[in-house]
Amino acid sequence: MPSVELDAETVDRLDDLRVEAESYDDIVTELINIYEAEELTLFHGGEEY
Repeated sequence: MPSVELDAETVDRLDDLRVEAESYDDIVTELINIYEAEELTLFHGGEEY
């Protein structure tokens, strides 16, 4: 599995988004899913960037 190093500011931002004892893997996966859903919405809406 790939490894990613995050700076302190990014970790702080992730901590602000976490709910209870949610893992960093869970929050990053959720953020990726949101990004992909928004990308699909834009694509199907006819707005390509």
